[in-house]
Amino acid sequence: MLLPNVVVMVFSFNNPNGRFNYAWQKFSLDAWKDPCGVADLCGSLSLSLQIAVWATVGATVLGTMIAFALVRYRFRARGSINSLIFLPMAMPEVVMAASLLTLFLNMGAQLGFWTVLIAHIMFCLSFVVTAVKARVMSMDPRLEEAARDLYAGPVQTFLRVTLPIAAPGIAAGALLAFALSFDDFIITNFNAGSTVTFPMFVWGSAQRGTPVQINVIGTAMFVIAVLMVLGGQITAGRRKKSASPQ
Repeated sequence: MLLPNVVVMVFSFNNPNGRFNYAWQKFSLDAWKDPCGVADLCGSLSLSLQIAVWATVGATVLGTMIAFALVRYRFRARGSINSLIFLPMAMPEVVMAASLLTLFLNMGAQLGFWTVLIAHIMFCLSFVVTAVKARVMSMDPRLEEAARDLYAGPVQTFLRVTLPIAAPGIAAGALLAFALSFDDFIITNFNAGSTVTFPMFVWGSAQRGTPVQINVIGTAMFVIAVLMVLGGQITAGRRKKSASPQ
């Protein structure tokens, strides 16, 4: 599964003779020294990061509230809403992309940054709800009852008991939302208008050549993701050691 990532990393040090970076020629650090050497590459990367960050914030906030509401409260159509939450994950992306495009066109919205951001929030919302909901369902309500018995108010109980326990699920949903938003092409392509994100830039570049800088950016993102996972594992391991009885 990781072999394609290794190939991308190796070819980020390539110096191809032509426009296509598909055959190894010779080792070079030129692309690493100037990762923004291709026009609009860093601009599209910056745009993708902005959309991914804001989509993660929006989807995480809304998804967390929806997850708590579905688990903690009883209301009409609760079962139907539970089923509808899974639809964006089950249906093909092209269907959701076309549906959102139709909605924006009927509203007379100008396709661009905001339509892409709204589309990404709607797309990532279901994944956040699923991750947070699983965590909330496993929470022991007696811990919150104990906090209230110790005269903690609703806000204190939420901030000091509920939120820390639910934090792993919220973090998992946020990371998943960021990855899905940054990586998305189909929904973005339908609703972007003239806006070009990094996946769209890669697709467009592949039609006329493959700059080595694309491999550099891909390698950097992969290394950052690996370091984040390793950091999380090390932190969790140290917490377990500190919490275990001596």
